[in-house]
Amino acid sequence: MCGIVGYVGNKDALPIMLESLKKLEYRGYDSSGVGFLDHDAHLIVSKSKGKIRNLEELIRTQHLPFAHTGICHTRWATHGLPSDINAHPHTDSKHTIAVVHNGIIENYQELKDALKKKGYKFISQTDSEVIPHLIASFYKGDLLLAVRQTIAKLRGTFALGIVSSHNPGMLIAARVGSPLIIGIGDKENFIASDVPAILDFTRRVIYLKDGQIAVLTKDKVELCDFAGKKATPKIDTVSFNVVAARKEGYPYFMLKEIHEQPQVLEQMLSLRLKNRKLVLEGLGLSDEILKNTRKVMIVACGTAYHAGLVGKYLIEELARIPVEVDTSSEFRYRNPIVDKHTLFLAVSQSGETADTLAAAREARAKGARVIAICNVVGSSLAREADGILYTYAGQEIGVASTKAYSAQLMMFYLLALKLSQVRKSITPKGSRDLIDQLLRIPSLYREVLKDMHNIQKIAEANSHFGCFLFLGRHVNFPSAMEGALKLKEISYIPAEGYAAGEMKHGPIALIDEYRAVVCINPRSHVYEKMASNMQEIRARKGNVIAIATSGDKEVRSNADFVIEVPKTTELLSPLLVVLPLQMMAYFIAVKRGCDVDQPRNLAKSVTVE
Repeated sequence: MCGIVGYVGNKDALPIMLESLKKLEYRGYDSSGVGFLDHDAHLIVSKSKGKIRNLEELIRTQHLPFAHTGICHTRWATHGLPSDINAHPHTDSKHTIAVVHNGIIENYQELKDALKKKGYKFISQTDSEVIPHLIASFYKGDLLLAVRQTIAKLRGTFALGIVSSHNPGMLIAARVGSPLIIGIGDKENFIASDVPAILDFTRRVIYLKDGQIAVLTKDKVELCDFAGKKATPKIDTVSFNVVAARKEGYPYFMLKEIHEQPQVLEQMLSLRLKNRKLVLEGLGLSDEILKNTRKVMIVACGTAYHAGLVGKYLIEELARIPVEVDTSSEFRYRNPIVDKHTLFLAVSQSGETADTLAAAREARAKGARVIAICNVVGSSLAREADGILYTYAGQEIGVASTKAYSAQLMMFYLLALKLSQVRKSITPKGSRDLIDQLLRIPSLYREVLKDMHNIQKIAEANSHFGCFLFLGRHVNFPSAMEGALKLKEISYIPAEGYAAGEMKHGPIALIDEYRAVVCINPRSHVYEKMASNMQEIRARKGNVIAIATSGDKEVRSNADFVIEVPKTTELLSPLLVVLPLQMMAYFIAVKRGCDVDQPRNLAKSVTVE
């Protein structure tokens, strides 16, 4: 979750690190801090509760000296409240070693108790503070050896950045479970949790592997495993668009990313449909393996889980294969039934989601074929899967996922089509018709975006409600869950997504004039069933916001407000209804004065359990 940046080179480290760190604030913004070595190799640490702007203001008053080597951190709190003391970097008692940490040290209490008996004093409530004290306890003149000995004692996940007054021109990095990359510059080198942090300075990167340590100086980078065995670095060149990390006139990244969805889907379709022929480059599995698949297992978290639920409907409908969907955290703590005939789909925007990574590893160990549906090129999930289907949605900075979700949905349509073609469960004409319909989706997105001001009015008119219920049926039941999640994430309004048929089994007790109910009811084979649900809500004075097919006059008699989406087939409707759901959540949050891009308690990439 947390963001890490480190620098060693000839330039002043502090402004470089701060600019880089701001590009990682979506990973955590409870507190931030810097640690660096001055000309006399004295370790200087400055930390502040709150967002990075608070740290910048503090630093402006401190007139800190020029430095060539340093580390910095923006925190998503796990152990200990957000505070100046709990902020990173943490140091040893003699103030000679500083560490920034992303992850969780599961045996920290045991290590802390042992260190306290030896006289080491702790000042924070974090698990991370044990690391610099452990390094200090092992240090006998060889910093790298002390780091390796420390790592041998740690249980859990970590990405580490380490500097020390003992070695003022050296920066050490290590990882297990949590992502970390190395940036290669000219007489300067970097570490960072994510590539965008350093793109203003270099496009040459090394993706640090699990179980590796990197030793950086301004002139070179050396890698080894935790036993000290040398490894040869593989340097990749990033072809990433820096503009994606800028708002370009939009008040929030989330609104920008909502508007980017037509372009994202157009790009996906142009890459995956060549002359209307499906091309799933990266899938990595033969048609024979796909044909013999007996079960599909989809595992994901949060928004990606909702995309997976839609994927279940699509694959079962088109390819006629049984599909299970599970949250990653639940999958890994039961004894799932998967084998060599199971196609395991791991879905993660970042490719670093800790629970999804662990679930994919367990599935592979049981013999399943693992395919990653992922946005970030070179991520841990992408490197560990048998095949990778990149969504290429571009960097998503808003914590509440928008374009990554629609891209995941589109990938499920394409994958379901592939499976149905291989298994001959769809006719050639049916395949051509579905492709034609998919190719229309980006233009239909643009039609919905033209209605933005109407959606804003409806959202603001309902922003005072203290509770929302989202209802959907069939393929749009997951859409209801996603709409509720978006609203909860950024406006903090309690909201639940339900299958509309379940309303009479409990949720209807919530309905009164103080609740808003969003009913997702485009034209479909369950349209009349959904209309009955809307009448039941109106009979109990519930306030109904309907999402319906353009031109549907009948729906207006059962709704207080109507948002229209263009006509498409029932199976493709989740691609369209999600857009007004995203915009509604956005405008309600803005009206309520919430921080849309950085909602409280959340971070973009969940790299800890």
